[in-house]
Amino acid sequence: MSFLSRLKEKLSGVRQKWSAGITRLFGGKIDEEFWIDLEDLLISGDVGLDTTEGLIREMKDYYSHNRCDGPALLEHFRELLTKRLLSVPNMGKPLQCGENGLSVILMVGVNGSGKTTTTGKLAWLYKKEGKNVIVAAADTFRAAAVDQLQVWGERAGIRVVAQKQGSDSAAVVFDAISAAKSSHADVLIVDTAGRLQSKHNLMGELGKIYRIAEREVRREQIESIIVLDSVIGQNAYRQAEVFNEVARLTGVIMAKYDNTAKGGIVLSVADKLKLPIRYIGLGEKAEDLRLFDAADFVSALFSENEKQEI
Repeated sequence: MSFLSRLKEKLSGVRQKWSAGITRLFGGKIDEEFWIDLEDLLISGDVGLDTTEGLIREMKDYYSHNRCDGPALLEHFRELLTKRLLSVPNMGKPLQCGENGLSVILMVGVNGSGKTTTTGKLAWLYKKEGKNVIVAAADTFRAAAVDQLQVWGERAGIRVVAQKQGSDSAAVVFDAISAAKSSHADVLIVDTAGRLQSKHNLMGELGKIYRIAEREVRREQIESIIVLDSVIGQNAYRQAEVFNEVARLTGVIMAKYDNTAKGGIVLSVADKLKLPIRYIGLGEKAEDLRLFDAADFVSALFSENEKQEI
């Protein structure tokens, strides 16, 4: 099965619950009611008010100059979404992996976002590519997080640097960077504690971790990646906004995208925060973490074969 076919399969739930309604809408009459319905569907799918209004304006302008039929207008809509996504620098680009010395990837996000699982998957991907990768279990508040990473490490033959529960997470990161340098690792992936953005002390600790990484390697060798739970909708946008103030985010991984009933949060995060979606999680298996491809994503989300699939 090709990647696009697999992507269509994984996004079938999102299509049935949200984007299929948009696809069907373009099969009807293009009148004032059409534009109202399209706006409602986009907003209900977590595209966000500002992004939705911008898309509607561009679509209306295109239609007023071309007066095309629904299928042609749908094709333009897909092209517009793809263009919007690709306008964000580094959209869908892989993370650094030691091209200019040790790369440090800080994985941030709130509790329950899928951050620790995604950390394990990302480490597995690097290992599969032949990279020397080390993982730092810096979520010292949850013993389960350390255990979870150690299981991933045992499966993939990846070293996990950890200390006892309650240890200083910044100290764990410092030790892990030292270990990574001494073993000539390509990349160090740091699983930080799942923070609620309202907890100022924990956000301050994240800032400390970032400063330690910045002190030990060059800033351009640091990736700060927020893992967002696709199911939570517009709350994901707010999380990214707050974490960006602390850790200078360089990208987003959308986890659990195969479980969301909506789909527009990808557009909202990319359009409003100008943060690139680097990977997308499409299932529980390690290989279900895939590089985000904007064109394939839009094609799969608004599939031309939707009538046969729903």
